[in-house]
Amino acid sequence: MDWAEKYRPRHLNEMVGNREALHQMSEWATRWTVESPPLILYGKPGIGKTSSAWALAHDMNWEVVELNASDQRTKAVIEKVAGGSASTGSLTGAARKLIILDEADNLQGNADRGGARAIAEVIRQARQPLILIANDLYGLDGTIRNLCTKVQFKALPAKSLVPRLREICSREQLTCSAQALNDIAEQAGGDIRSAVTMLYASAIGKDTVGEDDVSISAKDSRASIFDLVSATLGYRQVPSLLDMSMSVDETPDTILQWIEGNLGVLPDRKKTAQAYAALSRADMYLGYTFLTQYYTLWRYATSVMLYGVHDVMKGRPSGYAKIMPPSRWRQMSVAKKQKTIREQMLSDIGTSMHMSASTVRNLYLCPISLLAKQFPEQFARSYDLDVDTLDILIHDPITSKSIIKKIEDEKKQIEKELKKKKKDEDAKGKKARGSKKEKEPIGQETPSIDSFSGQEPGTLPEQTSTVPVEKDKKSSQSTLFNF
Repeated sequence: MDWAEKYRPRHLNEMVGNREALHQMSEWATRWTVESPPLILYGKPGIGKTSSAWALAHDMNWEVVELNASDQRTKAVIEKVAGGSASTGSLTGAARKLIILDEADNLQGNADRGGARAIAEVIRQARQPLILIANDLYGLDGTIRNLCTKVQFKALPAKSLVPRLREICSREQLTCSAQALNDIAEQAGGDIRSAVTMLYASAIGKDTVGEDDVSISAKDSRASIFDLVSATLGYRQVPSLLDMSMSVDETPDTILQWIEGNLGVLPDRKKTAQAYAALSRADMYLGYTFLTQYYTLWRYATSVMLYGVHDVMKGRPSGYAKIMPPSRWRQMSVAKKQKTIREQMLSDIGTSMHMSASTVRNLYLCPISLLAKQFPEQFARSYDLDVDTLDILIHDPITSKSIIKKIEDEKKQIEKELKKKKKDEDAKGKKARGSKKEKEPIGQETPSIDSFSGQEPGTLPEQTSTVPVEKDKKSSQSTLFNF
C-alpha cells in the first residue's frame, strides 16, 4: 500500500503543521449551524487540505460525500450529488454529512459548464456542513469566495517534515540516515505528500536508505505562475528567469497576460512605458508564432517579456506585492456570465410569448426593455425575473435589487402566514379531538342499539300502530308487529 495513503492522518491532532488553520476548522465544526458559511481550504498541493477535511469528519462523527475533479461536475451532477446531500440528513446514523468539493478552482471547459453557478446555489441552500478545497483561491468564482470563510494552509518547513518521516521509518522498521531525511524534506518544498512518496520510492526493496538512494527519487519541482511573475517584477531572486518559465505549466501568451495584469505598480511613468514596450515587442513575436506556426519564436517572446520587464524593475524599492490574475480575465468572465443570463432570459420570455429566442432578440427586445423600464415591478412579477435579468432590461442595478428584494420579502411573508395558518388549524383540530374525548363517559360501554327494534336495550318499543292477530291456542299472548 502506498505510504502516502497508509499513513494519512485519521484525526486532526495527527496532522503536521498548520495549527492555526486546524483550530479554525475545529471551531467551525463545533459551532456549526445551518447559518454557518462553508469553508474554503486553500494552499499548495500536498500540504494536508483534503486530509484535514476527512480527519475533521472522523473526529465529528460525520458522514462524508466527496466530489472531485475526476468526476463530471456539470450543474446537473453538482445539484444531484452535492445539492441533494447538502439538504438532506444522513442515513447511516452519523450526526451530520460533510460535503467536500475538492479542486473547486479547477472548474473549466464544457464538462464543468454551469458548475460554479451550481456550487453557489448549493452553498445558499445547504443544510449540511460544506468544505471547498482549492489550490488557488483566486481561481474560484468571486461569488463563491464571498459566500465562504477562507482558511489558508501554508507549506510546511523542512524541520516539521523530518519528525514525521522518522516516525514512518520507525513503523516500517526502516533505517534512514539523518542526512537522507533532511534531503527528502528539503526537496519536498513543504509538500508532505511528496515527502512521504519520495521516502517510499527510496525505500522500495531496501532496509537502509542513504543519501545516494534519495537523489534518484527527487521531486519534480515546478514553479507556479505566481513565482514567475513575482521574480519578473523583482520581488524574489532566482538563478534564471528563462529556466523558471520552462517549469511553469503556462504558455507564453498566458504568461504575458499575467505580467501585464500585475504591471501597474511602477510610480515612474517612463519605466512603465519601457516595461509595456518590452511586452509589446514580445506580443509581436507571439503574433508571428501563431501566424507562421513557427514555435521556436516562443523562446524569443519569453526572453523579451521576462528580461525586458525585469531590467526595468531594477533599482526600485524592494517589498511585497499581491500577484493577481489578469483583470481582462475577470472582465471576460463577467461578460460571459451576462451573455448566459441574457440568452436564458430571451429563451424564457420567448417561451411565454410563443416565439423563438432569436425572434425576441431581433424584433421585440427593444419594446420589451421599454416596457420593463416603465413597469419594472409588474414585469419582474410576470416573468419571475431575478436581479441580474431585470438589470439587463432596465440597466439600473439599485432599482433591480430593491424590486426583487421586495418581491422575495412578500413571498417569504406569504409562506410564513401559510405556515402559521396551518399550525393554527392543526392546533384547533388537536384541541377539538381532545374535548371530544373528555365528553365521553369513562368506564362505561357505549349502549348498543337493538338491531330489530331500533331501541336501546331495557326500553319498551314505541307502539305507533298495532294490528291484533289470532291468539295461539297454546299461548295466551298475542304477537305485535311494529310498522
